[in-house]
Amino acid sequence: MHIIYHCVGGTHSSAIAAAIHLGMLPNDKKPQLNELMDFPFFDKLKKDQQGRILLRGIDEKGNQVYTISRQFAPELVIPAIIDSYTIAGGNLDNLLLIDTMPAVNLLMKIGGFSSRRLHLVSFGRPIVAKGTLQAYEDLIKIVKDTKSKMI
Repeated sequence: MHIIYHCVGGTHSSAIAAAIHLGMLPNDKKPQLNELMDFPFFDKLKKDQQGRILLRGIDEKGNQVYTISRQFAPELVIPAIIDSYTIAGGNLDNLLLIDTMPAVNLLMKIGGFSSRRLHLVSFGRPIVAKGTLQAYEDLIKIVKDTKSKMI
């Protein structure tokens, strides 16, 4: 199965959901702030990775877990992914597209915008990290809901 977590920037809520899914971050408690800020794909997406489906790992059941930065156009990007998958011969029963935006809070938006768009990383990253910790339980719930949908 292919699981794609998606959000605007692909580097905060979707990245952390993928990490929780893969067991790289805990699914039963919040990590420490420094663990989050030092995590390899938290707030570190390169410009050429935007819009690309990035394999983040293989879960315990052999499912491939991805993230994508779909910017502010989910109504365009998500159908294109679905169509591309089916054109390539994929069975839609083996594809889950998971929107992590319901977990995103104001601190994540402010910090993410500051860090990624304004390139004020030293200012924005701690803010988005604190917001992500506040949203962490919601991200755990998204991952648990996702795992319950898997075949």
